[in-house]
Amino acid sequence: MNSQLPVNPKEMNCLFNLNQSLATSSIPCPSQNPKPFCKTHNRLPFTVPSKRRPAVSSLNFSANGAILPPLRAFSSGFNRPRASSNDAQSISGGSSEIREPSFLEFITSERVKVVAMLALALALCNADRVVMSVAIVPLSLSRGWGQSFAGVVQSSFLWGYLISPIAGGTLVDYYGGKVVMAWGVALWSVATFLTPWAAETSVLLLLSMRVLLGIAEGVALPCMNNMIARWFPKTERSTAVALAMAGFQLGSAIGLVLSPILMSQAGIFGPFVIFGLFGFLWLLVWISATSSSPDRSPQISIYELRYIQNSMSVPSLSNDGTNSRKVIPPFRLLLSKLPTWSLIVANSMHSWGFFVILSWMPIYFKMLYHVDLRQAAWFSAVPWCMMALVGYFAGILSDRMIQSGVSVTLTRKIMQSVGFMGPGLALIGLAMAKNPFIASAWLTLAVGLKSFSHCGFLVNFQEVAPQYSGVMHGMSNTAGTFAAIVGTVGAGFFVDLVGSFKGFLLLTAFLYFSAAIFWNLFSTGERVEF
Repeated sequence: MNSQLPVNPKEMNCLFNLNQSLATSSIPCPSQNPKPFCKTHNRLPFTVPSKRRPAVSSLNFSANGAILPPLRAFSSGFNRPRASSNDAQSISGGSSEIREPSFLEFITSERVKVVAMLALALALCNADRVVMSVAIVPLSLSRGWGQSFAGVVQSSFLWGYLISPIAGGTLVDYYGGKVVMAWGVALWSVATFLTPWAAETSVLLLLSMRVLLGIAEGVALPCMNNMIARWFPKTERSTAVALAMAGFQLGSAIGLVLSPILMSQAGIFGPFVIFGLFGFLWLLVWISATSSSPDRSPQISIYELRYIQNSMSVPSLSNDGTNSRKVIPPFRLLLSKLPTWSLIVANSMHSWGFFVILSWMPIYFKMLYHVDLRQAAWFSAVPWCMMALVGYFAGILSDRMIQSGVSVTLTRKIMQSVGFMGPGLALIGLAMAKNPFIASAWLTLAVGLKSFSHCGFLVNFQEVAPQYSGVMHGMSNTAGTFAAIVGTVGAGFFVDLVGSFKGFLLLTAFLYFSAAIFWNLFSTGERVEF
């Protein structure tokens, strides 16, 4: 079949006249155009609007006569061309080399908006859970609770957190992070908002609300991992996780700092109502402004979509928004691999240390150093701000190491070693501190170095098993929740029996060192075949 189109002499004459007029005009020549975004293909397979019309000699005509201008540089402005579903299919089929975006292009991109919303969700997640860490002191005094029962009330959150991560992680792998995160935030905001009513009604209802809070928040981190795996290439994931987890840590600081202030103005239960309402506000923005994957986003530019899809190894969601692989995850096969167990051990140790510090630091400063509640909240909040800051720079360092040629496996081992060995040494110093200022310095160092774990095991799920990152995270979170329950409740009984936190801090330091050894022996940064 002859593919040549017939030539119309009138059209050719028109083109000749157009060429003569453009050649004598002041329009810049094609060589003055910006550097092409794609190094090996100078034109898109579809029409892109352009403010400049190049000379006819450089025009490229499609089969239907449409003019195809050169692909312009990645734009960071608001008037960028948007990608349609057909564009996404065309882009995903390409294999051309794409340049790295600049810092300005990165911070104004759609994927950074997604990670910013994730950071806000994690901030609310942590703020809602730490309110009880501050409220437990006046609640215990007003109701005559001992340290043991106070530990039970605080650990009741973990009972719910134990139930949901595996199921939630599986749902995240199937339906994407947007839907599951929306349901999670809605439920934990309801639980937070209703906590004052439950506490005034009965202890059983109070424990039930804390369990519901734990169930809902159990999906938060698997959703975060899933969204980042879909929106960010490997060379940007450590930074993305660091940004999201910075929100998580700042949520601790916000909850610990604002809760005493709000309690002094609105009563013991004021923070629960205010934080619950903020969750509903976040939910409205999340539903209207984000998508589960780049190819389903109506706001993303074609240039950013092309960059993401040419750099990704994780498949996007199908057109109906669900994953076509509707099978039960291979739990036995996942558990038969040592890299899986390195993730489980790392998450367990991370959760043990995190929840012990989160739940008991206000009480620790009040008991040991006789610091009042407002000052104790400030002492407990400063380390979390440091964790957010150090975690961000750790993410940048981790990505730079990978970009410079350091293997992913070595990078993850270095990051996680700092994240475990550093806090272990700092906790020994905390146990020996003689005054609250030195103790706060050691605590700040311990929590700050702990953030290196976010560039170790926390981002490793996406590398070891990208297709099962949600359920893998859920499995390790369940094991971590067991460890957190033992640590939180055990700390309370330890204090009742011994009357001091020092021995418990030394035990935690020993566990940190042991987990670091296990991680370095059995972890990997490469994809494992399941």
